[in-house]
Amino acid sequence: MRAVVYRGAYDVEVVEVPDPSIEHPADAIVRITTTNICGSDLHMYEGRTSVEEGKILGHENMGIVEEVGDAVFWVKPGDRVSVPFNIACGVCRNCNLGWTSFCLKVNPQEGMDGAAYGYANMGPYAGGQAEYLRVPFADFNLLELPPGDEHENDFTMLSDIFPTGYHGTELADVRPGHTVAVFGAGPVGLMAAHSAFIRGAARVFVVDKERDRLQLAESIGAEPVDIAKGDPVEQIVDANKGKVDRGVEAVGYQAHDPTGEEHPEMVLDNLVAVVETTGAIGVVGVYVPEDPGAANELAKTGRVAWNYGQFFANGQRMGTGQCPVKRYNRELRDLIVAGKARPSFIVSHELSLDEAPTGYENFDKRLDGWTKVLLHP
Repeated sequence: MRAVVYRGAYDVEVVEVPDPSIEHPADAIVRITTTNICGSDLHMYEGRTSVEEGKILGHENMGIVEEVGDAVFWVKPGDRVSVPFNIACGVCRNCNLGWTSFCLKVNPQEGMDGAAYGYANMGPYAGGQAEYLRVPFADFNLLELPPGDEHENDFTMLSDIFPTGYHGTELADVRPGHTVAVFGAGPVGLMAAHSAFIRGAARVFVVDKERDRLQLAESIGAEPVDIAKGDPVEQIVDANKGKVDRGVEAVGYQAHDPTGEEHPEMVLDNLVAVVETTGAIGVVGVYVPEDPGAANELAKTGRVAWNYGQFFANGQRMGTGQCPVKRYNRELRDLIVAGKARPSFIVSHELSLDEAPTGYENFDKRLDGWTKVLLHP
């Protein structure tokens, strides 16, 4: 089959690789109909992770079940499915508590709980930027979708970014009537803004420096805040006549100021400053235990020198970590079907699999209009 593989920093290639096969009776093989380039894929693309050369990338996947193992009882060939980016066993302590993003059984790497398709440090699993994908523990992990091709570009967001954006608002305890500041207008930040409105937020401010992304935020009723025009905290406080109730971090460890200089603590500090005392902050932007390419020595060892003292003094609380997609994807699917959610508003480009290198390059450069790239094998 054809697949997108990592060759090195700023270098991905579409090549022929062996087809996946049933390796365990609980496996399924999914023929991929849509797979997305995720903002977190860019950390690998830029050489800022330990991903190995030759890794098949892609953790945002959906498609049609082609084959199932002998121990798969509910999923059957022909089913249209969304594939959560989490690979989970379904029986360990964390899976039973609903924390499928921290499964204790599926990642053999020491010190890492949780696994994912085609990602650094998340286990030996191939990604789905390919024609086919092997899915372990298929009965537990796959989400059934309505047959046909309706809502394809909405449903493809269910594997990661829509649940992840929603998870940010859950960690931030967003409730009806709240005012919310979302830092980052990339796909996850836009999904967090969309989710905040679904949860009843009164006002949502979205902070970024890319005008095309801020325009997308504005298109769903959020209020854009351009960091190139001044201190985002001051802009929000002035517009809101005070601090906001809740905040979501959707940027991560490669946060940049308007000049392009990297400041890993910048967004955390801004959230501490803009959220009310006793307010909650949800962090779904990626942070890593070590980052040899970081802007300072502390950050190279995964330490971020953010304003924890003020955070403590404010009595604020913070939730963090990768999203347990299964906790939300069924309900978010049903909101899409009911017309109450439309995550596809962020889609800018639909490409063939062979065009993946162009998609990676342009998405990474934040070229105007490149907000979310879908690949159709």
